[in-house]
Amino acid sequence: MQESRISRQNPLTVEELKLHFPRHDYKHVLSKILFLDMNTQRGVSKMKGFNGLALGLGGLARLSRAQTRSISAENFTGEKGKGGMATEGTGAECARELGQGWKVSPSVEIAANSTFTLAEIEGPGAIQHMWMTCFPGHWRSLVLRIYWDGEEEPSVEVPYGDFFCNGWCERSNVSSLPIAVNPAGGMNSYWEMPFRKSACITIENLSDEKVILYYQITYSLTEVPADMGYFHAQWRRSNPLPYKEVHTIVDGIEGWGHYVGTYMAWGVNSNGWWGEGEVKFYMDGDKDFPTICGTGTEDYFGGAWNFEHPKGQYGVYSTPFLGLNQVIRPDGLYRSQQRFGMYRWHIMDPIRFEEDLRVTVQALAWRDGGGPYIPLQDDIASVAYWYQTEPHASFPILPGLRYLEVI
Repeated sequence: MQESRISRQNPLTVEELKLHFPRHDYKHVLSKILFLDMNTQRGVSKMKGFNGLALGLGGLARLSRAQTRSISAENFTGEKGKGGMATEGTGAECARELGQGWKVSPSVEIAANSTFTLAEIEGPGAIQHMWMTCFPGHWRSLVLRIYWDGEEEPSVEVPYGDFFCNGWCERSNVSSLPIAVNPAGGMNSYWEMPFRKSACITIENLSDEKVILYYQITYSLTEVPADMGYFHAQWRRSNPLPYKEVHTIVDGIEGWGHYVGTYMAWGVNSNGWWGEGEVKFYMDGDKDFPTICGTGTEDYFGGAWNFEHPKGQYGVYSTPFLGLNQVIRPDGLYRSQQRFGMYRWHIMDPIRFEEDLRVTVQALAWRDGGGPYIPLQDDIASVAYWYQTEPHASFPILPGLRYLEVI
């Protein structure tokens, strides 16, 4: 049977697909059919010309009928002509002499042990930029969640700081393409996040203290191409990593998509070099051995030779796609452990999968004077970023605050 025969004019049930295609193929074909029908089923009007997505310098001059909107504490709904109308808010006292329109509501107060909805957007469209800031002490006690098209389980569930490559509750500037962190704690995401029906962004405060958060979420209302996947991000932590086990960056991904990035907050619990472990990608039925296997942790993040440059110290760097953006050194008293922040974006080299994906990393050290490798028991937290079809597999239950917290 030719794949071209399967269409709205000649539909097949899932059971019929199973009969005509091997297990690997029928899921692939089904995913394509779902994508091809998404916009039509929802009655999205066909936009003539450029839809305003997939931007870059090469397409910046192209004009589009996409509508730009932005949600913040000064315009909670993003409605046209509704910004700066607040008469109450966190800035009301400072604006008492100037009045409405003069920064009356620049931020929100998130109560202790509560969830605040940052944005609810009706689609189709795509989030194109998010900016947020709050004090560093809250970066692991706030959890960012994003839901697409009315789903009940989030596609993004990551502590606030880790999502922005700052997992240690201490600011580290990042100058990458999708994530930028600027003085003194301005968190920016340029991950493009398309949706077809709706988008809902929430942030949960797990702590017993209120949090003041400033934020702005900019998006386009526009037609979404059928072949655009949904953005996902998931956090994991192994603290400490059990002896001779690997840290799982992500597993259980099911569907058709591509992996686009990794952030790791790595806390070392021993002396010596710690980054010999390999990053491995198990895809589309791989079991004991992966399809893609790296050669060392610093190699995966685009460095080499222990990140040591100049001699005797770690060379911190932040580039569009790769970075060792943070090195936290012991102070000889209460700060006893070395801690690192690293990112790798697979923007120019996405890891494509059609059925499933699992990503792991080893914690491995050299032994002074040679000899066998040393399996480490470090504190490793990670964020996996990827795009895929929906629905997605359920995420593991996020641990409570005491497991998330940085000590």
